[in-house]
Amino acid sequence: MLPVPPALIAVIGPVEPALLTAFTAHYRRLGVERFQLAFHFPDHVPDDRRHQLRAASHELGITPAQVSTGPWHEHTNTGLRDALREQAGPGWHLLADVDEFQTYPAPLGEVIAAAEHAGRCVVGGLMLDRTAPDGRLTSWRPETGLDRTYPLGGHLTHRLLRGDPRKIVLARSGVPVASGNHRAPGHKPDPTALACVNHFKWHAGVLEDLRRRVAKFTAGDWNEHTPAVRDEASRLLEHVEKFAGRIDVSDPRLTFRHVSVDRLPEGWSREAEAVTTAWRPPATPTGTRR
Repeated sequence: MLPVPPALIAVIGPVEPALLTAFTAHYRRLGVERFQLAFHFPDHVPDDRRHQLRAASHELGITPAQVSTGPWHEHTNTGLRDALREQAGPGWHLLADVDEFQTYPAPLGEVIAAAEHAGRCVVGGLMLDRTAPDGRLTSWRPETGLDRTYPLGGHLTHRLLRGDPRKIVLARSGVPVASGNHRAPGHKPDPTALACVNHFKWHAGVLEDLRRRVAKFTAGDWNEHTPAVRDEASRLLEHVEKFAGRIDVSDPRLTFRHVSVDRLPEGWSREAEAVTTAWRPPATPTGTRR
């Protein structure tokens, strides 16, 4: 008998309702039946935008477990996520940001069953950043869809932004997961069976969000544990300024190519294992690893 489908755990910011709709539809196709969501709205978000997103959630048949407002400190997401996991109760939890569309090497039930058979409490994934064909930060329409609007997938996060591309995509309840769902201390996922985490972050409006994040963290209005998040945002802003407002998808280091959320990229198992096992956090100015 296959395991019970996991509860999906997600902390959602002030995204467009269409993204929430696409996110929900994607995971329902994967077999998810229970969505444990929290909405968090920073102070600058207008009331009508908050109401639109909450209305869209109710139209999807999802009642958010929590709605909060205020600064988006670095610890905000982690605190809300952990509260959602506690509310979700025993079993497996699928962890995803609203711009992350996971693709698995097998149906979810089989993936979880394989992890349990191997005595593992987590399943890992690797981020693959999705962009428009020319690297421009364009908007998208629901009738076209994210997959066709942003058909290219590449390794932007760690090769350009120096961020951690590793993700814990599934974890048993009770297994602690680090900030950003990047690690589960004391637990290692199978590096040969990693999900592809299609990352649909690079669209219209993201530059404004990144500039705000840098300004808030720099001013101390939002608290941070390390400057890592701010540094990654600054690297992206510097890059697109250099390339006239777009991501340089022709850079061979980033290995952008056509992919789809419907299937794993060709050769994904070997590629993802190689990236995951080789990745190390960048050194801090003191020479230590963060």
